[in-house]
Amino acid sequence: MATVEFRKLIKRYGTIEVVHGIDLSIDDGEFIVLVGPSGCGKSTTLRMLAGLEEVSDGEILIGGRNVNETAPRDRDIAMVFQDYALYPHLSVYDNMAFSLLYRKMPRKQIDARVRDAAEILGLTPYLGRRPKQLSGGQRQRVAMGRAIVRKPQVFLFDEPLSNLDAKLRGAMRVEMKKLHQRLGVTTVFVTHDQIEAMTLADRVVVMNGGHIEQTGSPDEVYHAPASLFVAGFIGAPTMNFLPARAVDADTLQLGEGEVVRRQGAGGTGGNVVFGIRPEDVDIAAGTLPPGWVDLTATVEVVEPLGSDTLVFTSAFGTSMTARVRPDQRPAPGSQIKLRVNAERAHIFDAASGRNVLNAVNSSRSGLP
Repeated sequence: MATVEFRKLIKRYGTIEVVHGIDLSIDDGEFIVLVGPSGCGKSTTLRMLAGLEEVSDGEILIGGRNVNETAPRDRDIAMVFQDYALYPHLSVYDNMAFSLLYRKMPRKQIDARVRDAAEILGLTPYLGRRPKQLSGGQRQRVAMGRAIVRKPQVFLFDEPLSNLDAKLRGAMRVEMKKLHQRLGVTTVFVTHDQIEAMTLADRVVVMNGGHIEQTGSPDEVYHAPASLFVAGFIGAPTMNFLPARAVDADTLQLGEGEVVRRQGAGGTGGNVVFGIRPEDVDIAAGTLPPGWVDLTATVEVVEPLGSDTLVFTSAFGTSMTARVRPDQRPAPGSQIKLRVNAERAHIFDAASGRNVLNAVNSSRSGLP
């Protein structure tokens, strides 16, 4: 196992820069997930770490050793790809053993490693089969087994679950979590699926346009998003965003005059964006509690999900979603009052997109 470090890492294709000087330190045994939309630079970053793409500038260190000029086979890493990359003419056993045979490892040692990995992954009954005789999930396990037998310092995963159906993806997430808990190998996992990021990661690295927008635990990026981008990307359904105006340091005005009071919400003044998660929005009933505000909205679509209901509305010409009790199903086209917990809101500067309250809370707690 080993630490991994990116120092001012840059990737250019000709004159076009696609990764812009990122810095990241990954602890020994940590499970890091790089997440972001297509084209954000996450796979390119992973491929530079693997040695499949040249570094244009900056450094990559594995276990404290600069590997910029080190060949992929000499980096002591193992990579699992989206398409599994199995040899169709070889058995499961031979696919898992291939890299060890290539390195001329003794046969007895190869057999022990393959059978140990097969036992961990539940592949022992399938060692004699060919890839075409396996399900998608079983093929993914073989690809993971081929990585495990090498006992590398670092595992790299490039969207390995994207070809599986939703149910199988959920099952494989659990298996990968168990595998990491058992082996404890430093892991870098790339995905565009924020559910995979939130459920698998020790730390999530949210990327956007070749930059790192935020690094933190799943709870941190969900409950304290650093920017509008992070707030909108992490969470399903996405966070609600309403335009607002700062009246003073602790007061905002929404829509047609609704006033929200919360310490520090006004930031430095001017135009801001009021962000609120759907689970912090309810259908108004009874007396308005302190710290809450009611907003008039028109119901557009209602989605019953069994455990709860999603109510999609329009408020002040902006879409707004509420996650409410399963028995709450207002009629489409009806006008309702949405009750918002202002203490759970996030306030973003309209110009920079940065979270105003993060800066306020950091200054109060003495954090940088």
